[in-house]
Amino acid sequence: MAQKFKPGIDDPQLVVKPSFWQESWIMAVAIILLILAGGWWLYSYLQAQNMAADYLAAAEQIQINKQKDINNNNMETTQPISSGLQIDVLQAGTGTAVTKAGDTISVHYTGTLLDGTKFDSSVDRGQPFSFTLGVGQVIQGWDQGLLNMKVGEKRKLTIPADLGYGSRGAGAIIPPNATLVFATELMAIN
Repeated sequence: MAQKFKPGIDDPQLVVKPSFWQESWIMAVAIILLILAGGWWLYSYLQAQNMAADYLAAAEQIQINKQKDINNNNMETTQPISSGLQIDVLQAGTGTAVTKAGDTISVHYTGTLLDGTKFDSSVDRGQPFSFTLGVGQVIQGWDQGLLNMKVGEKRKLTIPADLGYGSRGAGAIIPPNATLVFATELMAIN
C-alpha cells in the first residue's frame, strides 16, 4: 500500500520561488546604489580637481601681481653696477622723493662679511646713522648704493673690497680685501 503524501514544509509544490520581477527589482536597487556611489566619487574627484586648479591659478596670479608691482615701481630686484657693487631691492619705498648726492639721509643698517659675521649694526644700537650722501663721508659702496632710494626702501648692498675698506681692512673684524654685505633701510631724507 502506498503511503499517502501529506503536504508540508518540504513539499516542492509549496516552496515559494521569487518571481522574475522580484529578482529584477533587487538588481535594479543594487545598480542604482552603485551608480549613486560612483557619481558621488566622481563629484568629489572633480571638486578636488577644481580646487587644485583654483589654487594653482591663484598662485600664478600672485606671481604676476608681484612682477607688475616691481615693473610699476621701475625697479629691478637686482641692480649690478659696473663698479662691481650689487644692489638688491628687498622692499620698495614710498613717496616721490629720492636720495641724491648732497642729501643728508638717515639709514638703519646691519653690516656683515660674506660668511655672515656681523661687524656693525645701527639696528642693534637703536639709532639710525645720518650722513651726507655722495661727499665721501662713508665708503664708496654706500655713496653709490644708497642713491635714488625712497623713504622706507630696503636694499641689500654687496660691496666689493675696492668700494669698501680695500687692502687695509678695518679693525680686527674686517680683514683686508673683504667683500661687505649691508642690509639697509632708508629712514629719512633731511
